[in-house]
Amino acid sequence: MILRAHGAEPSAPAARSRWYERELGWPTAGSDPVELLTGVAFDVIELPAVAGFAMLRRVPRTGPVAVEGAWMRLLVATGSADELPGLLDWLEWGGVALDLGAIGAGGRITAPCPAHCRPPSLAAGAPGERCPQEAAVWLRPPDAKGEVEPTLPRAGFGGDGGAPDLVRLVSTAATECHRARLVRALPLPRQRRAGEG
Repeated sequence: MILRAHGAEPSAPAARSRWYERELGWPTAGSDPVELLTGVAFDVIELPAVAGFAMLRRVPRTGPVAVEGAWMRLLVATGSADELPGLLDWLEWGGVALDLGAIGAGGRITAPCPAHCRPPSLAAGAPGERCPQEAAVWLRPPDAKGEVEPTLPRAGFGGDGGAPDLVRLVSTAATECHRARLVRALPLPRQRRAGEG
């Protein structure tokens, strides 16, 4: 147990956790790194960042989007993780190996440092100071001024709250995952293939 002196500022992870819970209503777990629980306020579609960046160029409006290392995470409506396998089959991607997955009820993701939506207690610090939780960052942060859930992609055509529908988002994500896989499989221009002299 860590004791703080009376009146001392809470640790950055504790302040971050409190910010997510109070401002967005999202449950958290863990202390360092803080984790967001999936399947409560949102589910997550996860894909390689290289495919995700290509997808974002084609789908300009999404819900919140985060990157952690080599992975991009798209926040989608709760229940969407369960729909992903059937949706991929319906879109005729069912038999294709894709690096496209979903995290739903019972899952967790690292809480991105709220750099774009930083609460006042985290805003203090030298200009250019690096976020202590820099491995996970928001590319498209959640809007703390309004409800986030209505802006999340969900099943059905047309989407809600300005976000695309889940079908369009998954179709584009699958296409870009497949393209990224094909590019990785191509030999480099100067690479020789087996049997070439």
